[in-house]
Amino acid sequence: MNSIFPFFKWLDGTQLNKTINESDWLFPAIEGVHIVALALLFGAVILLNLRMLNVTMKGRTLPRLLQEFEPWTIWSLAVILLSGILLFTAEAVKSFYSTPFRIKIVALVAAIVFHFVVSSRLMRQDDSRRPAWAKPAAVVGIALWITVGFAGRAIGFF
Repeated sequence: MNSIFPFFKWLDGTQLNKTINESDWLFPAIEGVHIVALALLFGAVILLNLRMLNVTMKGRTLPRLLQEFEPWTIWSLAVILLSGILLFTAEAVKSFYSTPFRIKIVALVAAIVFHFVVSSRLMRQDDSRRPAWAKPAAVVGIALWITVGFAGRAIGFF
C-alpha cells in the first residue's frame, strides 16, 4: 500500500492542490456540487431499486423508468467523479491515511460496477421475466450507495 504514497504526496504538491486550498470558497463550492450530484444520483438509483422491489411507482414499467433516469444517473455520476477528483487532489495525503476514504472508494467502485453490470441489466427486463434474485440485488444496490454516502460523510470526521 505504501507504494502508492508517492502519488498521493505528488498530488499534494500540485498547483491544483494549492489553488483549491488557498481559496476561501473553491473547496466548499466543489464539495457543494459534489453533494448535489450525489443526491441526484442517489435519488435516481434509490427510485429505480425501490421500483425493482415493487415498493414504488408500480404503474410505471421498470425498463421505461430506467430509460428516463439513465441520463440523470450518467451525468450526475460524471459530476461526482470529476468533483471527487478535485476534492481528492485538495486533500490527497489526508485521504491516504483516511479509513473512511478507502471504504468510500471501494464502495463507490463496487456500486458503479454493480449498478451498470447487474442492476441495469435486471431493470431492462419486464417484470414477468425478471429473476427472483432481482429483489435481493436491489437491496444490495441500495446498501452500496448508502455506504458510499456515509463513508463520504465520515471522511470529514475521521
